[in-house]
Amino acid sequence: MRAPLFSPAPLAAAVSLALSAVLPQAQADTIIDHANGYTLNAAGTLQRFTSLAFDDLGRIVAVGSERETAARLPKAEHIDAQGKTLLPGLIDAHGHVFELGEIASGVELFSATTLGGAVRAVGEFSRTHPKNAWIRGFGWNQEVWKLGRFPTAAELDAVVGDRPVLLSRVDGHAVWVNTKALEMAGIDRNTPDPKGGKIERDAAGKPSGVLVDAAMELVNKVVPLPTPNEARGMLDHALAALSKVGLTSVHDAGIRVVQDDLYRDYADHGKLTTRVYAMIGDTAADFDELSKEGPLKSYANDVYALAAVKLYSDGALGSRGAALLAPYSDMPSTKGLLFYPNAEMQAKMNKAMKAGYQVNVHAIGDAGNRQILDAYAQLIPKYNNVELRHRIEHAQVVALEDIPRFKALGIVPSMQPTHATSDQNMAEQRVGHERIKGAYAWRTFLDQGSRIACGSDFPVESPNPFEGLHAAVTRQNNAGVPAGGWYKNQAMTLTEAFRCFTLDAAYAAHQENVIGTLEPGKWADFILIDRDLFKVPAEQIGKTQVLQTWMGGKRVYKKDKRPD
Repeated sequence: MRAPLFSPAPLAAAVSLALSAVLPQAQADTIIDHANGYTLNAAGTLQRFTSLAFDDLGRIVAVGSERETAARLPKAEHIDAQGKTLLPGLIDAHGHVFELGEIASGVELFSATTLGGAVRAVGEFSRTHPKNAWIRGFGWNQEVWKLGRFPTAAELDAVVGDRPVLLSRVDGHAVWVNTKALEMAGIDRNTPDPKGGKIERDAAGKPSGVLVDAAMELVNKVVPLPTPNEARGMLDHALAALSKVGLTSVHDAGIRVVQDDLYRDYADHGKLTTRVYAMIGDTAADFDELSKEGPLKSYANDVYALAAVKLYSDGALGSRGAALLAPYSDMPSTKGLLFYPNAEMQAKMNKAMKAGYQVNVHAIGDAGNRQILDAYAQLIPKYNNVELRHRIEHAQVVALEDIPRFKALGIVPSMQPTHATSDQNMAEQRVGHERIKGAYAWRTFLDQGSRIACGSDFPVESPNPFEGLHAAVTRQNNAGVPAGGWYKNQAMTLTEAFRCFTLDAAYAAHQENVIGTLEPGKWADFILIDRDLFKVPAEQIGKTQVLQTWMGGKRVYKKDKRPD
């Protein structure tokens, strides 16, 4: 079960953090001394250092020993790191920033281990939020509940019947609604399944309360949009959560005009405390508006960029919306759903490429991945733009014969390590023993020379990158399950995992020359943590606590000092 996103992880024995008192926000040329520093160089080799120097603009001047950095900035302010471990700021290559912020205002269902527990949580939230026009929530997972079916509207009606309820599944590719929400959306037994979506129905053909993939839009379109103040609250909450876990840059996988406006406003006023590489959601009206001046490669000192487009090929494995080449092993009546026919998907990709944008397409199933690889094989030669580093987001279940095509076409696999450890409870049931060999296949991709960009897909998963590092190395969830790791032959080394959350995530956004490592000329984005990441046992990686987060030479997060 995925941990709740906004509950702090259990702390190890509290440590005395004199560090928090001696590391003020830098205002001038600054040298951090006596650090236990690790970074990669441009070639991806792990380097050690004890001192980091950056100027008053937040650019790194020198990395090395105290003597080397002092010689470069003789008048700098010196700050003693007291031996704490210092790393480059970590990068999440696939998340959803506003959705992360939205979760705080709804029902948290990640920790609901039974259907009854989820229903009770919804009922309690409804009672304590009587003014909410809609009851919203996120994180349910029928696989954890061992139901063998989806939940129903009737089960929600029993606790909330007077107001609409809309609850997103843990993967974000299905919603569970009550009867009131179905009525408000005009969904009844005569409503056809939309293209690329499915309305779950009972034996009599009546909508049962779960809408999969494109069918979600039937109800989403009647949900009131956030007010400007609500949107700012979402962004504020998300930025605070990201800094707390050491993320100094994220790739926001699908935004609209209103979100772009807010990002630029925050960047203009120095309030964007995590760098954002944004992708325009789809190639419809928002793309037409946002692409008028072409890709925005850098804004406000590399704090913001809008140079990519996010598209969807298929749904998710847990809701059986992922498109497979052969039927699901645990439900032979379906092969999942492609969102668009090949020609329509290729037209969307063509429109984005013609305008000069990097194209990043969500593909979970082997049929979804093949559809997109086939489209790239047609379009990349047409535009001769392999240098745009087009991506497949998730690349989750790929036919073994298709994996080499990523390298041949120059496609970046953008993958999320915790998806494997969260999906282990159902993935092999869905696709069987043979197809699972091409699923979550990080080692296979790395061995052929692909550069994996790692992320979390928050809020589907926790945004904590140390949980991702732990999953990448151990192939285990936070509880250490399964013993020995799930298909451990596909695990990464710690250095490889560190690289995919730093240098290669930056590479996937064309930002490897400004962030991703601690090297002269790059931004001073770094974190201090409570343990030596490269010396602790692997089972401790996910328990790492961030003490401080710095972006562009300014401290944006400091962990509260706790008593011994």
